[in-house]
Amino acid sequence: MRSGQSVAVVDYGMGNLRSVVRALQAVGAAPAVTSDPEVIATAARVVFPGQGAFDQCMSRLDATGMGEALQEHWKAGRPYLGICLGLQVLFEESEEHGPVRGFGVIPGRVVRFAEGMTDEDGARLKVPHMGWNTVRWERDHPIAPMDGEAEDWFYFVHSYYVTPTQPDDVLATAQHGGRFTAGTARGAMVGVQFHPEKSQAAGLDLLRRFLAM
Repeated sequence: MRSGQSVAVVDYGMGNLRSVVRALQAVGAAPAVTSDPEVIATAARVVFPGQGAFDQCMSRLDATGMGEALQEHWKAGRPYLGICLGLQVLFEESEEHGPVRGFGVIPGRVVRFAEGMTDEDGARLKVPHMGWNTVRWERDHPIAPMDGEAEDWFYFVHSYYVTPTQPDDVLATAQHGGRFTAGTARGAMVGVQFHPEKSQAAGLDLLRRFLAM
């Protein structure tokens, strides 16, 4: 990884930018927060922080031209890391306040955790799913650990999760009332449901691997 590697951090008015920027700086990157479509479209790397409602996010991206810029970035095959909502917008639609159209670059939907879920001991599970949870890596990918570790601990905050139509799109899974998709990848386009910037050592390691892609 080159010292000071530049990364465009998408500012759509809803993301958790400060902690993402600090985490990227901690692993030697030079993050630049931007809402400029031209910068996003041509950036060597893009990180899309995720926080907020799906419909408001899509409306903002469409109105500003950032949505079109993101699609240009994906088509160019350059590295992209979508965090939480930044993962969900990759899919065809979300049932949050909807259905609401997504970008549809990955087939599948975004759905809400069911109420009344229980764990293996019968204890009631809360929605949103919030806190630390183990993530199981389901296949090899440059952003996945290369040391043979099958699981890592990451921090989650979400009520909705993605349901890919094609099993090959699933990169990682976690358990909350059943196993759900915690990460997807298509080439250099990666999305994770958890928050690397809040996940201490495991999150920083993931960001280092993203910069090395």
